[in-house]
Amino acid sequence: MKIPYYPGCTLHERALDFDMASRECANALGVELEELPVWTCCGAVFPLTTDSVMDILAGVRNLAYASRMGDKVVTLCSFCYNVLKRSNKVIREDEEKREKANLFLKADTDERAEMESYLEQDYVGQVEVLHYIEMLRDVVGFDKVAKSLKTSLKGLRVAPYYGCMLLRPKKEMEFDDPERPTIFEDFLETLGCDVVDFPMKAECCGGFQIVRDEETAIACSQTVLSSAIKRDADLIITTCPLCLYNLDRKQKEMAKRVKGFTKIPVIYFTQLLGIALGIDEEHLDFSDNYVDPRPVLAGKKLV
Repeated sequence: MKIPYYPGCTLHERALDFDMASRECANALGVELEELPVWTCCGAVFPLTTDSVMDILAGVRNLAYASRMGDKVVTLCSFCYNVLKRSNKVIREDEEKREKANLFLKADTDERAEMESYLEQDYVGQVEVLHYIEMLRDVVGFDKVAKSLKTSLKGLRVAPYYGCMLLRPKKEMEFDDPERPTIFEDFLETLGCDVVDFPMKAECCGGFQIVRDEETAIACSQTVLSSAIKRDADLIITTCPLCLYNLDRKQKEMAKRVKGFTKIPVIYFTQLLGIALGIDEEHLDFSDNYVDPRPVLAGKKLV
């Protein structure tokens, strides 16, 4: 089974481990993530302004490319998912912006003839934007995932961290209940993990504040980590490269500032899935983690 795949910029540069692990897991489950042959940055953040269509064109262009390959497109990064899904909703519901967007796309096509086959018809929101975890649940099926597992993760206490971008705004994302989400808990139960429910699982890690106000971002991330640690989690999973950076890399600063700070590994959810599917460690690549998860995993005889 082939499904169009939008990796986004971060997974092509700084989060190569996320991309590699996710492709390997998909292959093990009989899915080929078919990367869009033509794609650009989605814009990273959905615009707050509502009076201009220009700010969503980057996302819409990628969706138009995907529409020439199928009726679905899968992405992994929480920010990419948020931008693509919300841009798609605008195109589906706002006729004026839909018409303007297609006029811009056609003008763009005239200048870049090599992309013409991808934009030969109007894009009207016909593609369904799926997050990888939704693909596992709704396309592959958690039952099939369970039957494909090679290693039991029983006894591994895992805290699922959703962050902000998957869940909010609720009416636009329609991903899960933003206050009491369960999709990652269901996923972890499928893998046989002991699920750690912790109060801060859907709170902000600090996001892009790490660029302009590091103190605030680190404080937010530390609150998230402390919440999971207090519930005796062995590790935390996430699906956002920025969340991983804030939660993992910044533990070095947290340890300097807080006496007795306890470090905890933070990994991508597909890396954990890869362990359960028996994928070689070299294809999961934990070498970029500041807090190495391998000692915890080795203690559970998982690596």
